[in-house]
Amino acid sequence: MEKFLSLIRRSWKIGLLILFTATGFLHAEETVEAAAATAPSHLPVDFIWLLVTGFLVFLMQAGFAMVETGLTRAKNAGNILMKNLMDFCIGSIAYFIVGYGLMYGASKAGLFGTDNFFLNKANPGSVDGLWEYASWLFQVVFAATAATIVSGAMAERTKFTAYLIYSFIISLIIYPVSGHWIWGGGWLSKLGMIDFAGSTVVHSVGGWAALVGAIILGPRSGKYNAQGKPRAIPGHNIPLAALGVFLLWFGWFGFNPGSTLKFSNVIGHIAVTTNLAAAAGALMAMFTVWIIYRKPDVSMTLNGALAGLVAITAPCSVVSPVSSLIIGGAAGILVVLSVEFIDKVLKIDDPVGAISVHAVNGAFGTLCVGLFAESRFAEAAGFSPVSGVLFGGGWHQFGVQLTGVVSVAAWVLVTVSIMFLIIKHTVGLRVSREEELKGLDIDEHGMEAYPGFQIIN
Repeated sequence: MEKFLSLIRRSWKIGLLILFTATGFLHAEETVEAAAATAPSHLPVDFIWLLVTGFLVFLMQAGFAMVETGLTRAKNAGNILMKNLMDFCIGSIAYFIVGYGLMYGASKAGLFGTDNFFLNKANPGSVDGLWEYASWLFQVVFAATAATIVSGAMAERTKFTAYLIYSFIISLIIYPVSGHWIWGGGWLSKLGMIDFAGSTVVHSVGGWAALVGAIILGPRSGKYNAQGKPRAIPGHNIPLAALGVFLLWFGWFGFNPGSTLKFSNVIGHIAVTTNLAAAAGALMAMFTVWIIYRKPDVSMTLNGALAGLVAITAPCSVVSPVSSLIIGGAAGILVVLSVEFIDKVLKIDDPVGAISVHAVNGAFGTLCVGLFAESRFAEAAGFSPVSGVLFGGGWHQFGVQLTGVVSVAAWVLVTVSIMFLIIKHTVGLRVSREEELKGLDIDEHGMEAYPGFQIIN
């Protein structure tokens, strides 16, 4: 009997111990769940990552300034630098007032945002409210990139006043609306379009605007002879252009990996695909122009690197390193053929090749998502497990990508055409022939970039 009672007492103690332990585990689990529910959605390291990569993208403004200045004539160098500076200054204010809200505000029928103008959702009292400041800064440097692409294609003959108006409008309305469709929860994002870092959102928008501007402006004086054959107008400083390309390449390590919008495990993969595409683009552009002209042209090779970077920007997170080599190499070939076609067949004067680099290869890179995407990389980057045509995914994703390319092109071509035509018939778009021959630095800005040197037209 005594043994039986002892067994009951022991069982009772063990039961209580199990009960208390289970209760502790349940309480701990509830505490973890409660902590997770109240934890901030953005960690301090995410702020650091977003801001540092945003600073790298800002440096790309200097890269564009150097490329465009180097590939144009000395008498217009100051004008080029002013336009690149004003793109960011004017674009920052326009994007703060309206653009960011149109792009990332609450969606109206998937077409545009309707709130968060003047960053009115930013709140220093919460982590998410503070995140709005970091997010805006990262996004405004992208908006400035889209705007500054146009500067090169319209170089050496555009009125400075007209360019300021353009810069304000593209950052205020044109870029944010199409950006909302893809990045702001708009109708293209709902279709499943993937444009990770902006081959279409940023580069094609700038490229299509550059195409319209160059057509409406017309070619520079002396660019085409009486028979319509193009004359080469060499840039005045190839070392400066090369420096610009290196700055852009460096900045692209913020542009693409930074588009994770947080400190993520996939940033290494994105950096690798970005770099390989740029290298392949430069190599293939060099070999292509070498075959055509028997010389490895420097400026075309530089544009080949940029073409590879633009093309990989959309698919950088969803393709393999081997695919990135193919995409970048194809972009290098494409940019050479496109420059030749636009210059000699279409007779559109684009002094720096901006249309070929950004519009043509922006569209190409976006379509490459539908060809080369692999589900393993897409899932790791946070997308649904989509695969491109070449990896057994069928044509659906390619069709979605094509819809995005065409719709954004149509939006930009129509709106920018209206804008430039209004500017042309009001304040005027082009300087006089006399001003163009003298150089925009003197008449537009009252100075010379290289005083004391003789400038030969």
